Amino acid sequence: MGSFIIEVLSLVVRWLHIITGIAWVGASFYFIWLDNSLEDAPAWKQERGIKGDLWSFHGGGIYEVAKYKLGPPQMPKTLHWFYWEAYSTWLTGMLLLLLVYYLQASTYLLPSDGPVTTPWLGILTSLVFIASGFVAYELLLRTPLVKQPLQFAACVTLMLAVLSWVSVQLFSDRAAYLHMGILIGTIMVANVFFGIIPPQRQFVKQIEAGLPPDPAPLHMAKLRSMHNNYFTLPVLFSMISNHYPFLYGHRHNWLILIVIMAIVATARQFFNLRHKGIYKPSILVSCAAAFIVVMALVYWDSQRSVAAAPVNGLSDLAAMELVTQHCVGCHATTPTFAGFAAPPLGVILSSPDEVRLHAEKARQALLANYMPLGNLSGLSAGERQQLVQWLDVQLANK
Repeated sequence: MGSFIIEVLSLVVRWLHIITGIAWVGASFYFIWLDNSLEDAPAWKQERGIKGDLWSFHGGGIYEVAKYKLGPPQMPKTLHWFYWEAYSTWLTGMLLLLLVYYLQASTYLLPSDGPVTTPWLGILTSLVFIASGFVAYELLLRTPLVKQPLQFAACVTLMLAVLSWVSVQLFSDRAAYLHMGILIGTIMVANVFFGIIPPQRQFVKQIEAGLPPDPAPLHMAKLRSMHNNYFTLPVLFSMISNHYPFLYGHRHNWLILIVIMAIVATARQFFNLRHKGIYKPSILVSCAAAFIVVMALVYWDSQRSVAAAPVNGLSDLAAMELVTQHCVGCHATTPTFAGFAAPPLGVILSSPDEVRLHAEKARQALLANYMPLGNLSGLSAGERQQLVQWLDVQLANK
């Protein structure tokens, strides 16, 4: 019953996390597009303090949007703020982390052979790790590098690369990728909470008090907002990475993660420039080519690892003995493994025919060291290679 309740709660929280995340990402992308697409306002608008305007057509109506150089002479009665999307996304994400990884730390959070061996210490390590990214980013913001975009981006990339390597030492491979997404997401929501909303509120108070508003704090708020824009695609990749064990289970998983994050963040530059009327399709072409190269290298390395293993001629009976010992505890009609009320992804491996039906997925999970979960059943490296080669035969005979 407890496992079923956790799964239901995870379903609800994950659903809310996706909804709020869509709202946050959508708002972020829209306002970056809006700011980059503004055109010089006509003279009569500039006399009223308007810096730029934009006309758009959506939902059966024409909209006129104007941005003030500083602020209006008098604040409107209703002023819309955009921050609850960010807060709600982070809160639901942390709640999901609690339900899936903290309450089931031995299964999902901890590696089988890492330095952290107890659930409570793993949870503490997780929280410290997530906070470390925020602290490191804030320290970088307070250096002269913040005025040099390329150098600052290089330092942030280096910082994330180090943290990515640390994450795979501390957590299970799947949890490591997810933690990098949470770490960057925490930086993003901290940008909103500490660096964007407070100066905006102070700016509004100055206008309402009839004081000349100070625009300097808003420049840093805008910079943080732009950073969030480039962080968005790397975070989204990390959030869906648990579906791709061939990446997070690779022996160079931390490096693959950083390279892909750099690729998708660079791809975002194409759209930001396009909003300003600058077209550079070479950015997207280069990013696509880089991604293809990374995937080709991942595939080549996985095939090389299998080819290097000795041929074993594992029989069907021997293969099913290994599957029964290491896989059927979770992948059965009624799982016996703690924490599962139903077989993961509906995959059942109780018979040779069922194993053959899911052979490709099983092969990828074994190659990525994703299965068995946490290797709690003690599948040896030799047995893993034997199963992979047996699965290769089953796939070839299909």
